[in-house]
Amino acid sequence: MKVSILVEGGGDSKELHTRCREGFSKLIGKAGFRGRMPRIVACGGRQHAFDMFRTAIGKGQGFHPILLVDSEDPVDPQNELSYGSAGAWNHLQSRDGWTRPHGTDDDQAQMMVTCMETWIMSDREALLKFFGARLQTSALLPVDDLEQRSRSDVQSALEKATHNCGPDKTYRKGRRSFQVLAELNPGALMDLPHFKRFIKALDSRLPEGEGGIAQCRGT
Repeated sequence: MKVSILVEGGGDSKELHTRCREGFSKLIGKAGFRGRMPRIVACGGRQHAFDMFRTAIGKGQGFHPILLVDSEDPVDPQNELSYGSAGAWNHLQSRDGWTRPHGTDDDQAQMMVTCMETWIMSDREALLKFFGARLQTSALLPVDDLEQRSRSDVQSALEKATHNCGPDKTYRKGRRSFQVLAELNPGALMDLPHFKRFIKALDSRLPEGEGGIAQCRGT
């Protein structure tokens, strides 16, 4: 089965699309999927990602596209997060008005909650390594219930925490965000329910090999 991840990110720039693919590829590879990697497709905006996903669905058997987008808003904690849950599709229907394409599985909708910066915020060691000693760790949000924080809170906290790191290091969306993404340790993200769900989905769909979940926990 050919697995493709159609990910929100990269804007309209060819360079940023390349950076986006590299960042996600490195993170996923470190999660235990080297040798059985999915194809990463940087789609730019979230609506374009969904449109490309719907097109990919039409390729038929042998192809398994997975949509990966920001949730934008916190997800209702009452939604079940275990594998097999339709909670992601329910959220995207409610927030974006996206109708789940016929014949798709529950695990074909995956979300970064509430945004990619939530993943970045979760790995304090990677942040210190990337931004250096001038990182203001006190400005970072607590890791507990991080997925319930708004995207504006998460992004603002990252910008504030890196403000004194110099003009070449201050966090901003785009090239720098994908550089940081590539440095993350997936094991540090496994306490995020939606990241864990994403890794489980990949592990179940990609050919047999060294499991992503086990690799994450041992990283």
